[in-house]
Amino acid sequence: MVKRGGRKEIQLPDGAPLRRNIDNTLIKAVARAFRWKRLLETGAFATIAELAEHEGIAAPYLTRTMRLAQLAPDVVEAILDGRQPRHLTLEALRQPLPEAWDAQKRMLAVDQGCVNPE
Repeated sequence: MVKRGGRKEIQLPDGAPLRRNIDNTLIKAVARAFRWKRLLETGAFATIAELAEHEGIAAPYLTRTMRLAQLAPDVVEAILDGRQPRHLTLEALRQPLPEAWDAQKRMLAVDQGCVNPE
């Protein structure tokens, strides 16, 4: 048992299969970002402000969340599979990220085999 942030977690021995950490909030945000991007690209909405009004949310929130549509495919796949690092939260992803996918993966500490590292 290991204490992390006021809660106890079980630490598995080296080589033990790790549990996936499906973050439904993060998955939902990624899905929304891609949906919103598609709506803008297809011309269903002319501006972000128009789309935000239709969705009933603030334009800055929509803009920050839409950044998720620019994530590297490996990062999106890790999130969908529950293999993202523990520190990779929705708030962390709403911050400005590099455009280059390799730089994103380095900054976010995500690689293809990543499963919830510290």
